[in-house]
Amino acid sequence: MEPRPHVIILNGVGSVGKSATARALQAIAATPILHVAMDAFLDMVPEKLFGQPDGLVFEPVSDQDRPSIVIRPGPVVEQAMRGMRHAVAAMAAQGNNLIVDEVMIDPTKATEYRALLSPFDVRFVGLFAPLAVLEARERARGDRAIGLARWQFGRVHQGIAYDLEIDTAVATPLESARMIRDAFRL
Repeated sequence: MEPRPHVIILNGVGSVGKSATARALQAIAATPILHVAMDAFLDMVPEKLFGQPDGLVFEPVSDQDRPSIVIRPGPVVEQAMRGMRHAVAAMAAQGNNLIVDEVMIDPTKATEYRALLSPFDVRFVGLFAPLAVLEARERARGDRAIGLARWQFGRVHQGIAYDLEIDTAVATPLESARMIRDAFRL
């Protein structure tokens, strides 16, 4: 009997290190693992829908006198993200091992993943870091709106049960990847 494909869902605030951890896991895992990035699916959305209610609106607000960016996905982006979850299941159904990097603001997304991926060996990994660390990384990156981490911080992990939690303020991407590899025998 063929082993069930592994699907590792990395969930965390932007700039927590999901993509770097995914790439590190690809490099050290004993078996090939494909990296599915949420950003790749967002890149499929027509650019003209960014800033539009049907697409994706980033609304600047102030949170304790600090910049924060509220994310408001419209129906086109919601449909694309639903498509991503189904695409992940379709890839796993073809025998692919996957590491998915996600930002789940709503715990119903995790519930949908669990239902879609029930035939596979699915594991949820929460990547955490203090807000000050995330905001410093966000500023250093230069490719993110300042305030995304602040708004996501109290929302991303709400209502989601993890098989493994990692503090990326103390663990490098390679160390995080090793923890995932060892915990799930990848």
